[in-house]
Amino acid sequence: MVGLLAQVLVSGLAIGAIYALIATGFSLLWQGSQTVNFAQGDFVVVPAFVMLGVRGLGLPLWVGVLAALVVSALVLGLLFKRVLVDPMLKHGSLQLAIATMALSIVIQNGLLDVAGGEAFPFPGINGGIDWGQIFLDWQSLIVLAVAVAAVTALNLFLGRTRTGRAIQASAQNPQVAVLLGIDVARMILITFLINAALVTLAALLISPIYLVKFNNGIGIGLSAFSAAIVGGFNQVRGAVVGGLVLGVTETFAATFGPDQWRDAVPMLLLILFVLFRPEGILGRREERRV
Repeated sequence: MVGLLAQVLVSGLAIGAIYALIATGFSLLWQGSQTVNFAQGDFVVVPAFVMLGVRGLGLPLWVGVLAALVVSALVLGLLFKRVLVDPMLKHGSLQLAIATMALSIVIQNGLLDVAGGEAFPFPGINGGIDWGQIFLDWQSLIVLAVAVAAVTALNLFLGRTRTGRAIQASAQNPQVAVLLGIDVARMILITFLINAALVTLAALLISPIYLVKFNNGIGIGLSAFSAAIVGGFNQVRGAVVGGLVLGVTETFAATFGPDQWRDAVPMLLLILFVLFRPEGILGRREERRV
């Protein structure tokens, strides 16, 4: 029983760390430009298909990762901001949110037309550490280590570097940031590029676990959005905590209950936190005049 609990805990933390990466992107886009991107889950699927496409050409995985990173930066970062976010944000956050929902549908149908409805295997890591009754697979351990390292590096970047502090200043008070000589538009663009890098890394980590399918973004996006709400939508640290809480909770629920509980947990936590603690675990209440 101890071995099973340890395995479930490590698997849950690994999945939660991936959710934390994606939820951090949600939080950064919200803080930087009041953008709620409901296509975020699909943004994870796109680079996964790019990596598989490059692998299909006989090239090594690292080439596919670089190609996916370039595509994500140009299409899911720069193009997404310039073509959709900038024009739609003038009409309000609600209209932009609806536009990202439409973008999600477009991406899913585009992937369905190009790749079909089949679930494709993604190269992973076999084996693990066997300690008597406890077996910890390498895939979960490496996913957890890489995701934690990425989130830690991002937090250090935001808190310790000049550019990171400028990004936070632009998010907290754009008007004052402009007076201080900060190029707010450039800082917002950087947040979109950071999000593109986060979803690419998330694609690399989650695809060996969930395989690669055109509509995977629905579940991934809902889980990451729920993680951001649970932890605190206006806090990067909250997104991390929310991702870990959600990952562990849904993994334990799926292990010790019906498998369908895994899909129900994100929605249940989302409803509970919206009703009883809308600011999330680490979030702060925001008051805006309308």
